[in-house]
Order: sequence, then structure tokens, then C-alpha cells
Amino acid sequence: MPSKLNIDKLDIDLINEMMNNADISYEELGKKFFVSSGTIHVRIKKLKDLNIVRGTRLNVDTRLLGYDCAAFVGIYLEKSSLYDTVAKELKKIPEIVRLNYITGNYSMFIEIVCTDITQLRKVLHDDLQKIKGIERTETFISLEEGFNRAVVINQK
Repeated sequence: MPSKLNIDKLDIDLINEMMNNADISYEELGKKFFVSSGTIHVRIKKLKDLNIVRGTRLNVDTRLLGYDCAAFVGIYLEKSSLYDTVAKELKKIPEIVRLNYITGNYSMFIEIVCTDITQLRKVLHDDLQKIKGIERTETFISLEEGFNRAVVINQK
């Protein structure tokens, strides 16, 4: 871990705890780590100022809300230099929830979440295929998410 960030064990413990439960109060965190809630507040603010912590998110089971179709798509670019242009266009498609620039056969890998296969087909056919710079795609439909967890950050 880069030492120039000025992060200690308490910061790492706070990050790990809050990645598993962002609802926990500063008071509860203070009790757990034997410091004041004011100390927790100052530490979280520092982590936000360093851009290590970038807000909190609600972990929602989207399937229960009708989003039954998830897919991963490998994208082949015509040229790797088109990454920024294509990424900008992909960001405009709300069904795309994740984008990674990768090594290997594909140039990019995206995750799409839709209500059903019809919506997925629309995204693949009407939206993705019209983006200039995308040569072709390969789609993998997710049958089930086995687990999704936060990374455990270790102090070094």
C-alpha cells in the first residue's frame, strides 16, 4: 500500500467494516474500534478527501425488482486507440453497469443488467452495434450470480 497516502490500521479497518456495512453509524464504529465518533468522522472525511472512499451505495437485489437478465459482453475494438471514444458512448447506455478495459482477446468487457431478454436484445442490437469503433461483440448470459463481495484490504 502506498505510504504517501498516510493510511494506518484504523483507516484500513474502517474501510473493511464499511464495505461490508455502509449503514453502520460512526458511533458504532467508534465503539468497535475504541475511538470517538468524532475520530471516525475525521478519518472518513480524510479517506473521502484522498478519493479512497467515493460515497456509499445501497446494495440492492435487482432481480427482486424485475431485473432478471444479466450478461457480460466482450467487445472487440477496430483499434485500441478508440477506447476512450467507445467508453464515452457506452457510458450513455443505462443498462451497462460496469466497463473494464482488459487484456486478452477482447479490448473491453462490460456487464449489462436488463429486465428481460427482449431488453437485452435491444441493447445489443440497437445500442451497442451502432457505436463506431466496435468491430464485434461476444455475449455471455449470466444464469446466476454465485456471490459478489468486497475486496478485503490488508495493511502492509
